[in-house]
Amino acid sequence: MKDYKLKIELVPDSCWYSNLRSLLKPSMWDVLRKKAYANANGHCQICGRKVNRLEAHERWDYDKETSTQKLKEIVAVCHNCHSVIHIGRTQLLGKGEEAEKWFIKVNDCSYADFIKHLGEANKIHQERNKVLEWKLDLTYLEDFLK
Repeated sequence: MKDYKLKIELVPDSCWYSNLRSLLKPSMWDVLRKKAYANANGHCQICGRKVNRLEAHERWDYDKETSTQKLKEIVAVCHNCHSVIHIGRTQLLGKGEEAEKWFIKVNDCSYADFIKHLGEANKIHQERNKVLEWKLDLTYLEDFLK
């Protein structure tokens, strides 16, 4: 998969709705997201735009051999970038075309490049869906909270 600045990150179906915000106490989630916002200094950590409102995005690694979903980092992103990252949800909300255009703009690529990347993301998603249950590894939080 080409190493774009802005990527589609499809979460395995069995991991839907099990994000940090839903797993942690609200006060702990607030600490995590606010630290990510502070690290970003008001700028999207993907496209670099200065924005008034950032959103916290969790990046995960998936090890199919051990069925482990490992938290890699928490980044602060703008709404447009977050919409591309979670394009499946974005499409369900009827905003897919805007997300496609944003992907193309941020990555300075063509529509064909977008379609190819989406296809590759879907293949990865299908492979990850073969794991019925992912174990969570949140050791990243130990370092993040220092």
